[in-house]
Amino acid sequence: MKLYDSKLQSLVDFVPLTQGKVGIYVCGPTVQSAPHVGHLRSAVAFDIIAKWLEIGHGYEVKLVRNVTDIDDKILVNATALGKDWRELASTVEAGFNEVYEALGASVAHKPHATEHIQGMISLIERLIERGHAYQADSASANVFFDTASFAGYGELTRQKLENMEGEAIGGGRRAAHDFALWKSAKAGEPETASWDSPWGRGRPGWHIECSAMTLSELGETFDIHGGGLDLRFPHHENELAQSSAAGFGFTKHWMHNGLVTVSGQKMSKSLGNGVSVEELFELGTPAAIRYWLASAHYRSSLDYSPSSLTEAVTAVARISNFVRRAGEVATSSPIELPQEFQDAMNADFNVPVALGVLHDTVRVGNTALDAADKDSVATALSQVVRMSAVLGLDLTSNEKVATAETIDLIEGLIADRNQARADKDYARADLVRAELTAMGVTIEDQAGKTVWMWSN
Repeated sequence: MKLYDSKLQSLVDFVPLTQGKVGIYVCGPTVQSAPHVGHLRSAVAFDIIAKWLEIGHGYEVKLVRNVTDIDDKILVNATALGKDWRELASTVEAGFNEVYEALGASVAHKPHATEHIQGMISLIERLIERGHAYQADSASANVFFDTASFAGYGELTRQKLENMEGEAIGGGRRAAHDFALWKSAKAGEPETASWDSPWGRGRPGWHIECSAMTLSELGETFDIHGGGLDLRFPHHENELAQSSAAGFGFTKHWMHNGLVTVSGQKMSKSLGNGVSVEELFELGTPAAIRYWLASAHYRSSLDYSPSSLTEAVTAVARISNFVRRAGEVATSSPIELPQEFQDAMNADFNVPVALGVLHDTVRVGNTALDAADKDSVATALSQVVRMSAVLGLDLTSNEKVATAETIDLIEGLIADRNQARADKDYARADLVRAELTAMGVTIEDQAGKTVWMWSN
């Protein structure tokens, strides 16, 4: 199996550090406000990566996705809303968890920054002892990483220190590129938003949080560090520098997922082209949203257009409709995945190609259904179910609950439409089809029969 290492900028063979086990750390949300589409894409991308390592290769995978629950933006937003910052963080996190669960992208391991303050302090002390960090002055609790002290700074993004953007020098910062490890408590901020430390009361910088949590959850060295492409600099660059300067091997491989665009443009508030999570769930089922999020290669940009969810709903409906029909004549059983599917997933998790194999198998299965070839139907059903499991497609989430009466009604309307067509009463046939569409039902005419599926 090969993956693209974004630090090496090349495809490499993947071999776990520990035989049979894989450790993955993915940067999770800063719980300052509601989730956006970028959060969902990263969660689904690395969930599929973990599932393939588990199902396709039998590895025991520990997938860690942190929660940044203390941050300047959380404090600012809480003040604006007149809320305690801890209440805001908890409420926003609950919203993230609800969406992650709906998409089948929940994780068991989700460390919170506020739970690892002592680990961050210990890591900062280690960096100071090794000559890679400094306290601003005795009157300030500010502590900064000394980028000039670490020769490898910039190696992740292949930048030279003198060419990088820096921050304004102030607060005891010696150089524009030095970044905060510990921030002094500020007047007017809640007492609960700061902690005692050897340098004075304050709170951790953003980057040190993840280094401390990876160390606690996965140890000094682990297999994969992932996140969105927008985190490569400065966040991941700084993580790598401080963990390496502390003497840790840190991550063996870096993986970054691409960004979400809207009609070819970067999604941003300033352009007014953002797509809310609520809007996505109004347009499509969880399975369809997950399908769309996975439809582009994880390293490529994922473009959203008004038809994106419509196409995804239709695609998932075809898969779930086949599974429903095939389940009436055959049963699913453990079976080897199609070789083409395995090859695609082993080639840096090429989900778009894997989805193509899935749809090809559905077509083969539908042909077998029409030919009443039960053995071929059973094989196709088993493969489709297993491929869907790898991709995390919960096909039941794409189906509305239908009572026996509802099914009878739908099938009765289909019979009425077909009779109208046989009588060449096309106006009546169109009216019946419109009634089915209004019920959320899509129909397809296939080889002398009409099959139906939920359209949303």
